[in-house]
Amino acid sequence: MDFYEKTGKMALGSRLRRLSEQVTEQAASVYNLYEVDLQPKWFPVFYSLSEGEEKSITDIAREIGHTHPSVSQIVREMVGRGYILEKKGTTDARKNFVVLSEAGIKVRDKMQHQLEDVTTAIEKVMKETQYDLWKAIGEWEFLLEQKSLLRRVQEEKKLRESNEVQIVDYEPAYAKAFHDLNEEWITTWFKMEEEDHHALDHPKEHILDGGGHIYVALYKGQAVGTCAIIKMKDGGFELAKMAVSPKAKGKGIGWLLGRACIEKARELGGTRVYLESNTRLKPAISLYHKLGFRKIAGPPSPYERCDIQMELVF
Repeated sequence: MDFYEKTGKMALGSRLRRLSEQVTEQAASVYNLYEVDLQPKWFPVFYSLSEGEEKSITDIAREIGHTHPSVSQIVREMVGRGYILEKKGTTDARKNFVVLSEAGIKVRDKMQHQLEDVTTAIEKVMKETQYDLWKAIGEWEFLLEQKSLLRRVQEEKKLRESNEVQIVDYEPAYAKAFHDLNEEWITTWFKMEEEDHHALDHPKEHILDGGGHIYVALYKGQAVGTCAIIKMKDGGFELAKMAVSPKAKGKGIGWLLGRACIEKARELGGTRVYLESNTRLKPAISLYHKLGFRKIAGPPSPYERCDIQMELVF
């Protein structure tokens, strides 16, 4: 048990497997006690067929929550022991069904006292515990169906890594990163246009001198993302030149840059933040919606690739 105390909750799966193996091993001894020739792993399939109804492998797998290959293997083993018969369906001869054989029915009848005693024994064990394991398992199964363990770990990884990201003000030292990150992003999806060259080659004149601002995202000291706000004639700001290195995806950098630019626009007295994008960029559009932007019908865009316009009004 010291091993699990050291590893903590990260070894949850291993500890549950250990408990499962312990219970399964002791269950085999229980079957021997009642002189029932049945393997513990067969029980879910056996119980599913215990009412005498013929069922397909798919029906059984769905009912007991096992995979189709797993149920098929158990059925083959039980057919070999003579407890299950395979047959064509009475209503659909194209499908194969299984049903308990006479030997299987005899085992079912013989197990009645065993099932009663096992149920009572487990209920008494539960009364000796502080927590209801049965209910806890049900809660875990429900929660993992709603959101997988992988998804939950991915979210924690993203949160941890996003906490290591720094959003800093643009400096001339970041000019190359600002240019290269945006050029890499644009040419991955589209082609560089005249307006791109103006902004990326001369960010001071095109963005900063006009009252705009540029942020750079640093991860472990390296520039991995950029985003800018460009002052508009109507008092608003345009969110532009958001780019994140493919090597830094999944760290929430786009969200951090977007939030920083929105707050800067608000700080500078902007009335709204406007942006132009392309509907092919589904993750980007989803990000903009999460940031609070909504689709609008704006003026003609100087960018050929623009097919959607959005804004966030303060």
